[in-house]
Amino acid sequence: MDARQLKIQAASAALEHVQPGMRLGIGTGSTADEFVRLLAEKIDAGLEVKGVPTSERTAGLCVELGVPIYSLEELPELDLTIDGTDEIDADLRLIKGGGGALLREKIVACASGKMIVIADASKVVETLGLFPLPIEVNKFGLAATRIAIDKAIKSMSLDGSIVLRMNGTMPFETDGGHFILDASFGRIPDAEALSCALYAIPGVVEHGLFLNVAVEAIIAGSSGIRIMKSRGIHEQ
Repeated sequence: MDARQLKIQAASAALEHVQPGMRLGIGTGSTADEFVRLLAEKIDAGLEVKGVPTSERTAGLCVELGVPIYSLEELPELDLTIDGTDEIDADLRLIKGGGGALLREKIVACASGKMIVIADASKVVETLGLFPLPIEVNKFGLAATRIAIDKAIKSMSLDGSIVLRMNGTMPFETDGGHFILDASFGRIPDAEALSCALYAIPGVVEHGLFLNVAVEAIIAGSSGIRIMKSRGIHEQ
């Protein structure tokens, strides 16, 4: 089974949690795209939901496929968000933001009664950090913010490159008009402490550590679907 088939499998399992009339946060990324495609089929068959996309990319796909979407201003409280991840550990701590939508993803997830992660088994790690951590920063004071981040991570005995994400020859710009610094640590032994240190830097808008946000993860692998909750993994 190839990677896309695993993503489809996880997305299909997540659809079982979607009930008629739900206010649904819809994530961003390749796995979330598969969820949107399957959701659109359910809507064509009569399912009624109201979706809030986490990015302009997802919004465009929803419009294309006929998934009704609303802004978070129109629906400020959601029942459920379903989204992918770049990494996930046994405590359901995540690294997200590979697609650049981390700020909106976190706002939407935290406005929801529940967040379910969908992913293939390659995203499950023992310790977060192999995937570069996206740090969304204000354009103003970029150099000063970068220096402050570097000092913060060194004070925590973390080491690694901090690279400005590019889109061709220009810096990548998020939907919110910010830049992203990708920090490659290899291993983050204390995600909570790193989160606090980054939030203390004025130029940091958001970071890709999602801690105490997801309550469940649907993981697709060669042996089928696994449901992760805290440190327990349950075969389905």
